[in-house]
Amino acid sequence: MTDVLILGGGLAGLAAAAALGAAGFDVTVLEMKPFAGGRATSYLAPATEDGEATTIDNCQHILLRCCVNLLAFYDRLGVADRIRFHRDFFFIEPGGRTSVLKAGMLPAPLHFTGSFATLHFLSLADKLSIARALLALRSERRTRRDLDSLTMLDWLQEKRQTPAAITRFWQQVLVSALNEDLGRMSALHGFQVFWLGFLAASDSYEMGLPNVPLGELYAPAAWQRLPKVRFAFRTPVTRVRLAGSKVEGVEAGGEWRTARHYISALPFERVAALDSLAPALGVDFAQFEHVPITGIHLWFDRPVTALPFATLLDRTVQWFFNKDGGRYLQLVVSASRALTPLSRAAILGLALRELAEFLPAVRAAELVKAHVVKEVHATFSARPGLEPFRPAAATPIPNLTLAGDWTRSGWPSTMEGAVRSGHIAAERASSVLGRPGRYLLPDIA
Repeated sequence: MTDVLILGGGLAGLAAAAALGAAGFDVTVLEMKPFAGGRATSYLAPATEDGEATTIDNCQHILLRCCVNLLAFYDRLGVADRIRFHRDFFFIEPGGRTSVLKAGMLPAPLHFTGSFATLHFLSLADKLSIARALLALRSERRTRRDLDSLTMLDWLQEKRQTPAAITRFWQQVLVSALNEDLGRMSALHGFQVFWLGFLAASDSYEMGLPNVPLGELYAPAAWQRLPKVRFAFRTPVTRVRLAGSKVEGVEAGGEWRTARHYISALPFERVAALDSLAPALGVDFAQFEHVPITGIHLWFDRPVTALPFATLLDRTVQWFFNKDGGRYLQLVVSASRALTPLSRAAILGLALRELAEFLPAVRAAELVKAHVVKEVHATFSARPGLEPFRPAAATPIPNLTLAGDWTRSGWPSTMEGAVRSGHIAAERASSVLGRPGRYLLPDIA
């Protein structure tokens, strides 16, 4: 009998498995897909007109230096060297004018002062209003008790932010970070992103991008250093059997499996669908809703940019990422509710029209192939008032622990949030099994 059976091989389940495996526990991970990573992975996309199938990320995932638990997870797997960090953030206006935000010589939280003053896309009035709001954020993050009852837009309007400051600065950063519109996201999480990611330390904002497909970060070779962790792919969990107040076994892939302890790292909608388990957890699943992300993959016959990535202002497409010498770009639209009902052709047409406004070389280039990926269940909505409904890792069932970005991780729906939840779940599981361990790293500030 395995020590811990983990239901779900997304980041939360993988982080729990890596922590427990490194501590010497026997761990088995059950995953319905043929690969690990959940919503943060890569796969072989269907062949296009040229007959060539291509490995793509389901969506571009990034991390910041403040994502300390995610970095610890990568270290545990021995893949941290496959993340490249960037210090320059590029903002492009329609027409192509580019501004760069990067840290200077001053200590945090003043490290952006020099480059912030040179941002062309913001007026002096915009910059002064942003500066006032950042000072207010710094002072109010520990004193205000109503942040989870406000939207971030409520707070920004309270601080008299200019329209351009909201749409070109706050919206551009926060919608991408939290995958939610300013008028729908909790100010509590908006504060968290700006404090930890931009103000707490002079390097916390640096953006990390994998230099390999996401799936390679969790490939079998990465787990060879953790031989006590085993995987059962194409093994969907269909039932959790309870006997009295404890889990007696799990039906997955057509067979029953047992363990000394169980960690459910399934998405909230999968847990809610387990009729044998959901009522015993006491979670109000109706409080959770999904927010989509759309990824648009474009291959051109020639390079169209030399920038590694950039955020695009005033349009639907928010970011592009240069995946291969300027010939292959991945575009990202967060909180993409408006794109979900559109056809592939309509989305590609919109993306190419907008991209040509920022990168003139696109107009002369030929599109060789393209993929559109709609992640309809990409994240949960970090809406005001949700925090009290996010369940803790401990459950009413002594031998069952919850994990997943939707649980009470202390973070919103991000890779760091998912890994934090996995580390929290691993701590509880190891404690219940009589060998307590510490895996969760505290935030940088």
